[in-house]
Amino acid sequence: MASHFLSSQFFLLLTIILHCTTTTVAQSLAPAPGPPGPTNITKILEKAGQFTTLLRLFDITKVGDQINTQLNNSKQGMTVFAPTDNAFSSLSAGTLNSLSDQQKDELVQFHVIPTFISMSQFQTVSNPLRTQAGDSAPYKFPLDITTSGNQVNLTTGVVSTTVANAIYTDGSLAVYQVDKVLLPMSLFGPPAPATAPAPESGKDKKEGGDDGGQSPSGSANSSDAVDLRGELHGLMVGVIAFIAVFCL
Repeated sequence: MASHFLSSQFFLLLTIILHCTTTTVAQSLAPAPGPPGPTNITKILEKAGQFTTLLRLFDITKVGDQINTQLNNSKQGMTVFAPTDNAFSSLSAGTLNSLSDQQKDELVQFHVIPTFISMSQFQTVSNPLRTQAGDSAPYKFPLDITTSGNQVNLTTGVVSTTVANAIYTDGSLAVYQVDKVLLPMSLFGPPAPATAPAPESGKDKKEGGDDGGQSPSGSANSSDAVDLRGELHGLMVGVIAFIAVFCL
């Protein structure tokens, strides 16, 4: 009986050892997880959903590829304001179709900032914020950001909106949902006021004085003509008097 008990215990111990060994070997043979792939803005927006129009513009303008390239070759990071499909639907009919390829590129670039900005960092940004569209001067591509508590407000000079939520952030890329398309002044704002004419130079004023001086000169010439006529009249009177005396 004791021998049978020992055999059973030995068999159980052997089974446990074999199981542990098999598990350890299996774990050692399993491939180690690879490093995460490069950041891809397109995949992020596809996973989030409701950004079909923005993705189409990314593809048309190649801005999506540009963002991915910059993200994986620069340490500055990037920030993207992503308008939803509803935001694009609220635009006037034909708005996007009326834009040239260059204008579409400028519109999309206006939604991209070439640095990473966290929600808390919005409180310290300097306005106007420079986007990848370029010139942030008035009537060009100015973007102003203000905060009120945890709310982030965006103003382009044409539209104002707020950041709805953070779709993605990893310390390198931040993607924020906005419920309005950010319309830049350069494309959708009123025309810039006409430039005031330049003041007259000293030379122009001098030339103007010379022109004005012609009038006195003309008056002098007119006076000379009157004197000449007076002299001729006197001469004629003298001649007539001489003839009258001679004939008598």
